[in-house]
Amino acid sequence: MKGRELSVQKVVFGFGAHSGIDDGPELLRMVEQADRDGLDHFSLSDHPYIGRRLDAYASIGFILGRTQQISGFANVTNLPTRPAPMLARMVTSLSALSGGRVVLGMGAGGLWDRISDMGVPRLSPADAVDAFEEAIILVKKLSGGGPPVTYQGRHYQVDQIEPAPVAAPPVWTGSVGRKSLAATGRVADGWIPGHAADWLSDRYRTSRPIIDQAAAAVGRDPHEIRTVFNLPGRITDRPLPATRDREGRWIGGSVGQWVEELTEAVLEHRASGFTLFSPEGGTQDLVSLGHWATEIVPAVREAIAKEDG
Repeated sequence: MKGRELSVQKVVFGFGAHSGIDDGPELLRMVEQADRDGLDHFSLSDHPYIGRRLDAYASIGFILGRTQQISGFANVTNLPTRPAPMLARMVTSLSALSGGRVVLGMGAGGLWDRISDMGVPRLSPADAVDAFEEAIILVKKLSGGGPPVTYQGRHYQVDQIEPAPVAAPPVWTGSVGRKSLAATGRVADGWIPGHAADWLSDRYRTSRPIIDQAAAAVGRDPHEIRTVFNLPGRITDRPLPATRDREGRWIGGSVGQWVEELTEAVLEHRASGFTLFSPEGGTQDLVSLGHWATEIVPAVREAIAKEDG
């Protein structure tokens, strides 16, 4: 049973960064090294109202042009500031130029005070989720070729727009609320649990069933919707006495402790991806990223392959 479920999707491993304007050279070095070391993806935060931050999509495009295998995505796209039709053009262009090395991370918008400061009309939480679901639908309609698209939604309308001849990238969402989780089940390809929740958290245990039920209700196989965890933690030289804090949140440990924990997350809890962050939730240091890419990830892949085989 476990082997059959594991064979549905490859488990993916990456790292996340929050990069400032002056961090570009270091970010590029880190992603180039991760690319050589065989990581699957890197992610950048998308907060266009912060002037000292690198723009997520400009950075992703630049970095993909300097790498060979690794995929990039915004974790997650600030949708209200990036209208869906233009977002579709951007991600399909990046996919075409990079050989498909793009994931579309999607969010309904969280920091509305800052988003509205950009001149974007404020939406109610319910309307923001409706717009989020429409956007995913429209991005997919405007991808993969076919006849011109006319779409008349509440929030997006296009008239006789030619789709790009490139397939839509996988869509991973940062859904948190019940309505947004259900939208993920209906139209998305993956879910990134909010607030760095992991596979033992109450948030995961109560949220994932909502995705699965919504997927099944529209005839989708819930196992096709991957769960990719944003995973902050320390990588230590020696084993820690405890790898979780008093609230049960993962804090890290030695390479062996990471391997044991992540292997169990895949085999027992349906985890299908991990994006490494620092203990504070920012970018990991280069040494820790090296331990992640060259020691932890290969060992977890090997353990999974043995179980799946």
